[in-house]
Formats: sequence, structure tokens, C-alpha cells
Amino acid sequence: MSAKPYVVYVLECADGTFYTGITTDLNRRLRQHESGEGAKYTRGRGPFIVRWVETGPDRSWALKREREIKRMSRRQKERLMYGMEV
Repeated sequence: MSAKPYVVYVLECADGTFYTGITTDLNRRLRQHESGEGAKYTRGRGPFIVRWVETGPDRSWALKREREIKRMSRRQKERLMYGMEV
């Protein structure tokens, strides 16, 4: 039995801020954010642009990577998203 891979993603909110999260189903999660049923932070901040997606093997990996990205400065996140790996 093969488990679904985990996805770490970064959204750019309409107000220019970034939101980082994890999921096993990115399309479902984006619909939740857009409908206001996603994370508390994203409510009222849509529409969203997906700026970064990274796939990994399991939840443990995803949580670690999410934490790494959340700790980055805005400039570091921008460098990551626009192809200048940090």
C-alpha cells in the first residue's frame, strides 16, 4: 500500500503576505482556502497564488520542511520561490 505523498506549499495572499502549509491533496486544500474554510490566517486574504510546491515522502518530512520555510525571512522565501535556492 502506497501512501499519498505530502506537499509543502507557499501561497501569496492578495495582501502580499505569504502562507505556508502542508497537505496530501493540494487542489482540495486550495478550495478550502478560497472558500474561507482553510487556515485561520488565510480567511479574508484571498484570492491566492500558489508560489511554491515541494513534494516529499511523509508527514514528518513535510512538517520539518514547513517549519524551515516558515522560519525564513521574506527575502529568503522570495529567493526560494523564484529559483534562487537558499
